[in-house]
Amino acid sequence: MTATLIEKEEIEQYKFVPAEVDRTDEFASKLSGALRLGNEFKSKVALTFMTEDGAKRVETTVWSLTEKYIVLKAGVLIPMRSLINVSY
Repeated sequence: MTATLIEKEEIEQYKFVPAEVDRTDEFASKLSGALRLGNEFKSKVALTFMTEDGAKRVETTVWSLTEKYIVLKAGVLIPMRSLINVSY
């Protein structure tokens, strides 16, 4: 699946939909690592997620995690159930 690269400022323009497979539990460890990279090293990660307009990818810093969401700068939220891939 090819994902379109977007800027984090564009995320709120899209409506999230659940990914074909909910991989929240599978990504838990990677997201914890992404959080540490963001907070301690200011490193970015690539998050691929599903929207009504297809797969999108953003390279950004993860600021926080909740039970159901990834929190980015300026309070931008990405639902974990929409995640397709996490890489760093």
